[in-house]
This record gives sequence, structure tokens and C-alpha cells, in this order.
Amino acid sequence: RVAGRGRGGRVRGDTRVGNGRRSGAMVENQRHGQRARGPYPSGSAQGKGEHAMTVRRVMGTETEYAVSAPAVSHANPVQLSFDVIGAAADPERSRIRWDYRQEDPVNDARGTRLERAAARPDMLTDEPQLNIVNVIAPNGGRMYVDHAHPEYSAPETTDPFEAVRYDHAGDLLMRRAAASASVGTGHDIVLHRNNVDGKGASWGTHENYMMLRSVPFDTVAALMTAHFVSRQIYAGSGRVGIGERSETAGYQLSQRADYIHAILGLQTTFERPIVNTRDESHSPSDYRRLHVIVGDANRMDVPQTLKLGVTSMLLWLAEHADETGYDLAALLDSMALVDPVSAMHTVSHDLTLQAELPLRDGGVTNAWIMQVRLRAAVYEMGALVYGTDTRGEPLWPDKPTTGIMALWGQALADVAAIRHADDDTRLNMQPEASRVEWLMKWQLLERLRRRHGLSWNDPKLRAIDLGWAALDPVRSIFEKVRSRTERTVDDRQVADAAGNAPQTTRAWLRAAVVNRYASQVVAVSWSHLTVRRHDAPQTGEESYGNASRPIVRPSDLCSLDMSDPCVFDKAHMAAFVDGTRNADEL
Repeated sequence: RVAGRGRGGRVRGDTRVGNGRRSGAMVENQRHGQRARGPYPSGSAQGKGEHAMTVRRVMGTETEYAVSAPAVSHANPVQLSFDVIGAAADPERSRIRWDYRQEDPVNDARGTRLERAAARPDMLTDEPQLNIVNVIAPNGGRMYVDHAHPEYSAPETTDPFEAVRYDHAGDLLMRRAAASASVGTGHDIVLHRNNVDGKGASWGTHENYMMLRSVPFDTVAALMTAHFVSRQIYAGSGRVGIGERSETAGYQLSQRADYIHAILGLQTTFERPIVNTRDESHSPSDYRRLHVIVGDANRMDVPQTLKLGVTSMLLWLAEHADETGYDLAALLDSMALVDPVSAMHTVSHDLTLQAELPLRDGGVTNAWIMQVRLRAAVYEMGALVYGTDTRGEPLWPDKPTTGIMALWGQALADVAAIRHADDDTRLNMQPEASRVEWLMKWQLLERLRRRHGLSWNDPKLRAIDLGWAALDPVRSIFEKVRSRTERTVDDRQVADAAGNAPQTTRAWLRAAVVNRYASQVVAVSWSHLTVRRHDAPQTGEESYGNASRPIVRPSDLCSLDMSDPCVFDKAHMAAFVDGTRNADEL
């Protein structure tokens, strides 16, 4: 059976190896020479006006890094963050301001607005800032200080394989910045890509997806709740310690799960929700940005690719179920959990991968079955839209979509094998560990634990957990085993992504203007560029858009609205940029 809606429905491909995806996935991430039309790439439903089911959409990531200076007593993480970001910029780029005027942190996707007076100060990201270190990266992304962390926001991309390239490019850019800052300050500054300190603090690894606003937000919330609770079984990065402060010794699938305490909410730094409701699209009014805060800071390619790709496919399910006659409401009703927050914690803590999760309809399920049913729904709709080949496989419209669906099937096959294996068998499951990050980390820790008779609260195990996340290749335990992991991108692609913007989104124009005319650029945001006219008088120190000091004369400024993320790409804009002598001509 290709797909089924029933609880026992099987999905074709759940147990197959993936048709050689180890090499094939490297091919799936290649761009297609199709033109974008509107805010989605062509080949998508928006681009062609069809019921196309494709993984391709505008997406991107944000990563906050842990920062420390091991040789400095009582080092200030805020100052260390400023040191790192300051080292990432040349003098011309360092004076470019981030324009917060397009941000609206109190707008709620549920149709309400939080009163500013009722908001915690850390929620008001659009407040004027007196001392912001902000760098527009050469690839069109952003590097800046977010509270007590250096953060990298990747440029907008149009498929999950490309998004992973630009996500990992941030690791490279941050590693270079930390090395430069270490030389400048005279002491080593160390960055880690993780989410917790094991003592109560957590920081984010966020995902962003552009989607149709016409989908009722209740539908989005119900679908994403089921997905985010259950995807931990293949997307978790693993963590030593259970509880926010590691109150209980042990190991769990996800770093982020214990810090989730609500189902829905605007907030991202306290009482964190499964589904974030901040409605700030940075795009035309017909679209919203789904801002995801529950994910882990993966080091391995496959779980990161799956997080982005599977979520995108499920959003397509929500966007086009009505048009194809698929009864999504019935599926979501049958998967509604009694207590999603408790289920989030249960799934992460359950290394057997078989914990029962109570359903509102009186039944029970588990995370693996939830993911099987979600994939079955996508398969059923794909078969309705495209038909199937002789194997019963839907005829997906593009290579990235084919690649993601194969990876998803392989992930569920991997989890199925792990579920039925005892600990001794799991220690030797190398193919599965090459794709499932929490398993590979567990194997390292469990071997050390057995060899030395350690308990799960031993500091040596915590040190390995921390070392896994280190960006510095000398310190990083992950770098020592990276050759044993399955790749969806290669080092050459990552290096290229660190220095060059994506060609299919407005990130290309943002990078082109900043790289070519940095001295004219006054302020930048995701959706706007503001430059000083080339013949405007120089006024010395100046700021614009988000600072308390006086701005330059408005008549000296030109602003470009780039709300449509796919119109200002290389194909549309390269000739214009090449034909200009200054930024205001553009």
C-alpha cells in the first residue's frame, strides 16, 4: 500500500535502505535552473499555480553559540560575544546598522497583539539599541550579539539541502571570528554549537519557513505540535542529564526538550512553547513565517537536513490538503495528544523509543507511529497529485523532494531498527549511527561508561557531551568522528556558502550591495536596504533606524523594499548591479 490514513497504515519505503542515498543525497542538493515567480521558487505550487508538493520554499536558520574563555576567571559572556562579532567585521561593515523598524515582536499569529507594557524587555527586539554589534556576512547572512550569545542568522535559501550548507557556513564564519577575537584579546575564546549548559540555561537553534497565510493557524499549530513532539527520535542531538539543571542522571534524545513548558506562545526565552506564535513574516502579506524554536543544534548533516525538509513537506500538506480533498482535520484529530508538553519530555527521555503517549480520543500512540502516519499522509497526497511509478513511489516533482522523502523513510527505518535492539546491539549499529546523532553520541558515552564503570552523572561524560559541540577542530570530539557520518553537503560547498550568497533569493542582492558599496550602506534588514546617496555630505558618526542618536537627513537616503524574497535574486538583479556606479543608482 502506498499510504494509509489508518493507525495501522504502512508507508512504502519505511524499511528500504534509501536507494543509495549516501551518494544520492549529495546530488539532491543541486539547484535547478528554474526561475522564481513570486515569493516561492518555480516548481512549487505558488510558482506554477498547481497542487505541486515540493520541499522547496523560502527557509533559513538561526544559531546562537555558547561562548567562554577557559583561561579567564569570571569572564563576561556578553563582552566575549561582542569581541567575537566585532572581530568578524571590517571597519566599513561594522558601521552598518540593523534596521529593526520592520520587526514586530508582539504580533501574535492567533490574531492578537501583546501589549508592549505587558511584554518582558527581552521580547522587545525592536527597541532602540545603543550598543549593537552587527555584521552583514559576505553571504548575505547576519552575525550579531543576541543577549549573551554570538548569533548567526543564515541568508534566505529555497531548499533544505542549500539551507544546511548555509547553516554550517555559519559555523565556519563564527570559528574564524573567534580565532581572530582570541588574537585580539590575548586569550582563547571558545564557541560551542549546543543548546544547554546543564545548569538551567538554554539557548536557541531556530528554523524559519515561509508559508501561505491562508492556512488557519490552528491547523498549523496542531500539525506542528504532532511533528515537533515526535521528530526528536531522529532529529535529537543527544544530551547528558535529565531536567533543566540535570537534576536526574541519565541520557536523553534532545537538548531542548526539557526547556519546553507550553504548547503555544510568543515568548522564546522563558516558558518556551512547542509552537512559537510570533507573526513577523518579513515577506508579502499573503505569507507568514513559521518560527520554530524547539530544535537541537545538530552537528551532523542528516538530522539537520531532515528537520528542515520534513517540516517543509508537512507545511505543503497543510497548504494544499483542501485542494486535493485530503481530510487533514481527521488525521490531526486522531493524533491530538492529551498533554503535548509532557509528551515532548517523555519522548526525549525514552531511549526505548516505545513510550506510550495518551491521545485525546482515548487511545495511545508513540513517536515512531506518529512520524509514520505523518509520512503516510504526505505519500497519500503525493500519489493523488502525481500518480506513482511501478514501485508505488509518488512521482515527486524535483530532486530535493525525492531526496528528502527518501531520507525520511530511511530515518524511520533506522529508528525501527534501534527500537528493537538491546544496548549491546545498539553499540555496534554503525550505519544507523552515521545518520542518527543522538545514537552516535550515546555510543561514545556508553563505551566510555562501560570501560571505566562510570555513572551517568560523572563529569567525564559531561565533558564529552560538551566537547562534541566545540567548533574548534582541535577541541571538538565531533570532528574526530565526522568522517563516520553520512553527509548531505561537503566541505567545499560549505566554504563556498561562507563567502557567496544564495543566488535564488534577496540575500544575493543584500550581499551584492554590501560587498560592493559598504561605505554607502546605512542600514539593512531582511526586507529592506537603506543607503546614503553618493553625493550626500559626510556628517561623521551617524546611525539610522534603531539608534537614539540623530539620523542623517532623510533626503540623503534611499531605501529599497525587498519584501518579496525571490524577486531580488541574481537572475533578476545581476545586470542592474553590474551596470551601477553607486548604490543609490540601484
